[in-house]
Amino acid sequence: MKKKQHNISPPFDEKTIIRILAREGRPVSLNDLVAGLRIGRKHRKELKRFLGDLVEKGSVVRLKSGTFGIPREMNLMAGTLWCTKSGNGFVIPDKPNEKDIFVPARSIKEALHGDRVIVRIEHTSRGRKEGKIIKVAHRNMRNIVGFIQEQKGLLYIAPEDERISHRFIVSSYPKNKKIGDGDIAAAKITKFPEEWKNPECAVVKILKGLDSIPAIAQFVEYKYNLPLRFRQKTESEAKSLRLDDEIEQDRTDLRMLRHVTIDGEYAKDFDDAVSIARTKGGYTLYVSIADVSHYVLPSSGIDREAYERGTSVYFPGKVLPMIPKALSNVLCSLNPDEDRLTMTAAMHFTKDGDLTRSTFHKSIIRSMRRLTYNQVEEALNGDSKTRAQLADIMPDLEHMRELAFALKERRARRGTLDFDLPEPEVVLDIEGGIKDILRSQRLFSHQIIEEFMIAANEAVARHLFQKNLPAIYRIHEPPDKEKLRDFEKLLYTLPVNRQCKDRRTFLAQILENVHGTDYEFFINRVLLRSMKQAQYSPVNKGHYGLASDCYLHFTSPIRRYPDLVCHRILKSTFHGHSPYSEEQLGEMAIHLSGRERVAMDAERELEDRIRILFMKDKLGEAYEGIISHITSFGFFVELLDIFVEGVVLLSDLRSDYFIFQEEKFRLIGRRTKKIFRIGDRVKIRVVLADVERKRLHFELAGD
Repeated sequence: MKKKQHNISPPFDEKTIIRILAREGRPVSLNDLVAGLRIGRKHRKELKRFLGDLVEKGSVVRLKSGTFGIPREMNLMAGTLWCTKSGNGFVIPDKPNEKDIFVPARSIKEALHGDRVIVRIEHTSRGRKEGKIIKVAHRNMRNIVGFIQEQKGLLYIAPEDERISHRFIVSSYPKNKKIGDGDIAAAKITKFPEEWKNPECAVVKILKGLDSIPAIAQFVEYKYNLPLRFRQKTESEAKSLRLDDEIEQDRTDLRMLRHVTIDGEYAKDFDDAVSIARTKGGYTLYVSIADVSHYVLPSSGIDREAYERGTSVYFPGKVLPMIPKALSNVLCSLNPDEDRLTMTAAMHFTKDGDLTRSTFHKSIIRSMRRLTYNQVEEALNGDSKTRAQLADIMPDLEHMRELAFALKERRARRGTLDFDLPEPEVVLDIEGGIKDILRSQRLFSHQIIEEFMIAANEAVARHLFQKNLPAIYRIHEPPDKEKLRDFEKLLYTLPVNRQCKDRRTFLAQILENVHGTDYEFFINRVLLRSMKQAQYSPVNKGHYGLASDCYLHFTSPIRRYPDLVCHRILKSTFHGHSPYSEEQLGEMAIHLSGRERVAMDAERELEDRIRILFMKDKLGEAYEGIISHITSFGFFVELLDIFVEGVVLLSDLRSDYFIFQEEKFRLIGRRTKKIFRIGDRVKIRVVLADVERKRLHFELAGD
């Protein structure tokens, strides 16, 4: 295995440069910085490049005069632009605890949705900051997908994403392909918007119709600029790696323990294995995680691509992995009856689930079984055939159930929000078509692994926090009080038990109260929408949803880069110093939170379009559903038989004119006084299923 090459650090860093700029109290030229840093001419080019990186990052601003300044001194802020369909946008600041800055359409200028920008704060009104974009620091959008439009002899692409307000002139397209008005195309941006000039693009793929899962997947891959394949050098690097013949002296041999993996039916990468032992006072739980950091060294080709991707992306029947399959599915995957290098958290619990002690080890294990969630569920529910097949490990599975139940109860007492939001499960036929879309079942076997992974993540987080080592924490901040008030108002419109003994656990009790009712799904979803988004941070702010004061990601380094970083930091507690500074981790946290959002959006969009595709041949058919959301333009209905959601537009309600009463979460007929509320059951008919434009419309049956 190649050793990591250590580069000689330049004689300056970000903190030093910011300090000089702050000391000068004015924008400073490159020559002034060279003098202030006392560096020779040989480092001038290096400094210029470094300043370019700081400008792209938003730490420093380059003015038209060529001088450099500090954003905060000029009432400027760096962040990411998120546009709305109306044309307006918001800049999400890089700086923690800063509120989003509203940017009206006229002030967005040449920036595009997703760009990193510098925004000047123009004024503040009623606590809301309004700003103007003065510079695009970094273009995050490289590709677009959209509809071809022909006009006056020119071809344009009108982006399918309505948050992109520009049309792109088609500068080139594959000459061997027919291209015409209305076609869907994927293109690479060749010229970005400039004042008074349209942006341009080169068509790379004509996608035609989105009439199959592969076609939709390809569309989503281009839209979100997802990496489809690894560089050849990275693949070669991964294939050259081998399991060491000799165990390192500081690696604990745990091959005698009965480790098992528990995953889904079709999983191919197994990054966690568990083992349990009953003790006098309770249980010892071993959570062993694939030691990806042993193979993926910092600054290697695999590491650079893994960081760029940030996370694996999961589509039905397909994975876009974070690391090459030679690692994810083979060398790092904890396959049964094969020696594998791992990082192990050994945790000692009382019978009530209280953690008394934890230790951490570089280890080697040998998984004895590859189990599925369904297998474990059947065995624990008393299926005699499955219990006979798993006879040698049934005592372990029983102990796992006992401990998981104790851990779950313990977390419930501290106020964990246990969202029970089923995921859509796309059932494919032999030919890869959609057979059905079901609500995925959440089994207790799922919860066993969830509880064990949460316990391991918390144990590692506290260990690093107590050692005062910089880390990337998984944080989830409390929701805004205004959003919680809106949620409580909604509860008053529903026949839901709102009693609670403890205000601290109020939301958790509400979720428990609606369990098993018609309101369970959308109450879970409305509350989840009221929450802030979990993200990564170098500062431990706790995890509100898990009611945890210290949390990070340790258990999935095959598919999440923050977990790989965590393993490297954990290893530094055995020998040596932390491989990262808090400043480096801060940059990583911003990038990795962004990559996670991209992956989530891509997966969600694919699911939404697959649902619409499934409904295409069901036009005119009637279904029963529940009103899940009400807006000024109509209401959304979640079907009971099929796990899909569509909209009933007010313009299609012919029996009356309906008024939207936002504060009461309802629509009311002006003449008939007919009321539609969240949670009402309605019968609908499917009238439109447009996969290309992502529209699924219903009408009320018999309206």
